[in-house]
Amino acid sequence: MKVVNRSLRIEIEDQMKLRNFSINQLADLTGINQGNLSMALNGISRSLTISQLDALAKVFGKVPGWLYELYTEECITESKLSRPRLIPYLIRCVEVGRNDCIDRVVSKLLDNPKNVKILFAVAEKLYQRRKERESERFYQLVVDNVKDSFSDMLAISHYRLFIINQGTDAEKNWKAVIRFDPFRNRLPENQRLDALFQLAKVCYTLQKWNEVDEYASELVELSTTLCCDEGPAPKRHPVYYYGKGLLYKGAVLERRGLYDRAKDYVLAYTNLEWPEPLDKSGKKEVEKFRVWGKANLYLLEVLSGNEKMIGEYADYLQVLNELNDIVSGLTAILKSANMYGFNVDGVLSRFFGFIDRFDTFNNILILADRHLQYRYQKAIYEFSHGRILAGLDETLHCLSLANEMNRYEDTFHCVSLFEKYRESASVQQLETYRSAMVREEVYI
Repeated sequence: MKVVNRSLRIEIEDQMKLRNFSINQLADLTGINQGNLSMALNGISRSLTISQLDALAKVFGKVPGWLYELYTEECITESKLSRPRLIPYLIRCVEVGRNDCIDRVVSKLLDNPKNVKILFAVAEKLYQRRKERESERFYQLVVDNVKDSFSDMLAISHYRLFIINQGTDAEKNWKAVIRFDPFRNRLPENQRLDALFQLAKVCYTLQKWNEVDEYASELVELSTTLCCDEGPAPKRHPVYYYGKGLLYKGAVLERRGLYDRAKDYVLAYTNLEWPEPLDKSGKKEVEKFRVWGKANLYLLEVLSGNEKMIGEYADYLQVLNELNDIVSGLTAILKSANMYGFNVDGVLSRFFGFIDRFDTFNNILILADRHLQYRYQKAIYEFSHGRILAGLDETLHCLSLANEMNRYEDTFHCVSLFEKYRESASVQQLETYRSAMVREEVYI
C-alpha cells in the first residue's frame, strides 16, 4: 500500500486545483499579498502565518482549525523553532479546540526547558484576553516544569492559578491559598499588591482572621512604600490597596467583637490621607472608601447595641440602593437584634424586594459568604420570635448554601440549629433536611 505524505502546501495546492484558482485569484480572495503567498506556496520562505491559513480555510469553505495538524512545519524544524509563529498558533488552537495539536506541540517544546517561556507567553496572552480558564493549562505547565523556585515566571503562574481557581468552594479556596502563599513575596511589587488583597479577601470568607490580619498589614505597608514609586503601575491606584488593608484590619476586629478598636480603622479609611496628590482615579477610590466607611460606622454602632441607630442605618442603606451593601447591613442588624433582643421586623419588610434577590450572590466569593451569614442570623431571629417554621426554612436555606460552598463548620451549625427544633418541622422540611444530609455524606 502506497503511503502518501501530506504537507500543508500540497493540501492547499489541491484545493486550488479543485477550484481552478490561480495565485492572483487566491491572493485577491484572501487578502494575502500575492508575492508572499507565492513564496510561501513555493517553499521559498516559511512565511505563512496562522491567520493566513485561517483566511485560506474560509475561502475553501473549510472549518476553523483546518490543516492545523500540518501547520507545525511552519513553526518547528529540526534546527529551530519560530516563537512569533508558535504563540499565535497555540492561541488559535485553544480558540478552535484543537487540543490534539496543542498536545503534540507541547510535547516537543518540553524537550528543551528553555521553551517553557513560550508556554508562559501563551498563558499570559490568553489571560489578558480574559480567557482565564483556557490559560490555566499553560500556567500549570509552567509550574510543573520550571525548576528555579525564584523565577518570576513561576511566581506569576502561581498567582494567576490562584486567581483563576477562586470560587465559593471553601475547601478548594483554602488549598489554593496554601499553594500560592509561599510565592507571594516573589512577585514583582506592582503585582504583589493585588495578590495580597486577593489573599486577604479569600481568607476573610474562610474566617481565617490571623491570616487576614497578616495580609492586610502587608498591604498597608507595601502600598505606602509604592506610592511614589516610578516602576510599573499596580492593577489599581495604590490608595485602593492601602484603604483595603485598613478595611480588612477593621473587619477582623469587628468579627472578633472588638467594635471600639475596629472603629479607629473605619475612621482611618473614611478619611483617607495619602502622602502625594491624588489623580482622578485615586480621588475616585477615596470617595468609595468614604461611602463604605460611613456605612461601616453605622454597622459598628448597631453591633454595639445602639438600637436608635438601626433606623438611621436602614435609611442610609436605602439611599445607597446597592444589593451588596444591603445584605451586609441587614446581617449586622439581625446579629444585633439577636444579641440584644431587638425587633427589626419593620426594617426587614422595607427590604423585602432586595432580600428576594440575595440568591444572585451564590457564585460570588465575598457576597456568597455574606448571604450565608444573613440566612443564619435570620434563622436565629425567627426562632427567637417564635416563628419556628420560618426559622426552619431559613436554616435549610443556610444549610443548602453551606453544602454548596463546602463550609463544614457552617453546615454543623445549621444541623445543630435544625435538630433543636426538629420536632416542629413539617413533612416537607424534614424531607428537604434528609436530602441535604445525604448530600453532605457524599461530600465528606
